[in-house]
Amino acid sequence: MTTLPGTPNPEAPNPQLPIVQRLRIRYTKRGRLRFTSHRDFGRAFERALRRAQIPIGFSSGFSPHPRISYAGASPTGAASEAEYLEIGLNREVEPAWVQSELDAALPAGLDIVDVVVATPGALADLLEASQWQLNLGRVDLAAVGVATGKFLAAKSVEVERMTKKGLRRFDCRAAVVSLAAHTNEPEDPDCAILDLVVRHGTPSVRPDDVLAGLRETGGLELTDTPLANRVAQGPLNLQTGTVGDPFTHDRDVSA
Repeated sequence: MTTLPGTPNPEAPNPQLPIVQRLRIRYTKRGRLRFTSHRDFGRAFERALRRAQIPIGFSSGFSPHPRISYAGASPTGAASEAEYLEIGLNREVEPAWVQSELDAALPAGLDIVDVVVATPGALADLLEASQWQLNLGRVDLAAVGVATGKFLAAKSVEVERMTKKGLRRFDCRAAVVSLAAHTNEPEDPDCAILDLVVRHGTPSVRPDDVLAGLRETGGLELTDTPLANRVAQGPLNLQTGTVGDPFTHDRDVSA
C-alpha cells in the first residue's frame, strides 16, 4: 500500500498531505450569474481552483474530495454580495494571491472580493443573519407600507414552501428582525425597495417567504418579478438590528 509521510493516517487509501492553512473567502453572485445554482457554483469553483493552481487539500479515502466548506448559500435566482466558503490548503500562501488568482479564473459575476486566514471556530456559526434588499418594481409604495406594517404587527405569519421533503408550512415572522420600504430614488422613484434583515434558523426564511407573508397579511400583490440582493451576511447585533462582518475576528488576529 502506498504511504505518504506527514499525513494523519499514511496507510489510508489515497493518503493526502495534511491541511496547514485554512482560508475564508467572500464572493459575489451578480447579474445573470444570480441564476447559478449552488451545485453549479461548486463545479465552477473547483475548476477555478485547478486553473489557478491553488494548493487545495483533499480528503483521504477511495474518493478524495477537495477541502471546501460552504456556508449560508443564497437561493438560486438571488443576487448576493456576501457569499462565503472556507478552503483547506496543504501549503501556506498569501491570501491576496489567492484572491487575485481565483478571481481571474472565475467568470465575471462570480467575483472573489475578500480572502482572510481563518481563525479557530466554524464559519457557519458566524453567519447568524442576512441583510437583503428587495427590488419590487413598479408598485404603490403606500400599499407596500401598509402590508409591511401589518406583517410586523403580526405575532405569527405562516407561509408554505415546497421543500425536498414536500410541502412545508412554517412561521416566517419570527425570523424577521427588521423590514422597511422606500423608493429607489434618484434612479427610479416609482420603484419600491424593501430592506430586510432576517435571522438564520431552521427552516431558513428566504426573501420570497417574506413576500408571501406580505401577501398573506397585507394583501400585497406585485406585477413585476421582485429581485433579491443579499448585501450582507454575518453576526447579528441584536441591539441595533444590523449585520456585521464575519471576518472581523480573523482580521484582528492577523493584524
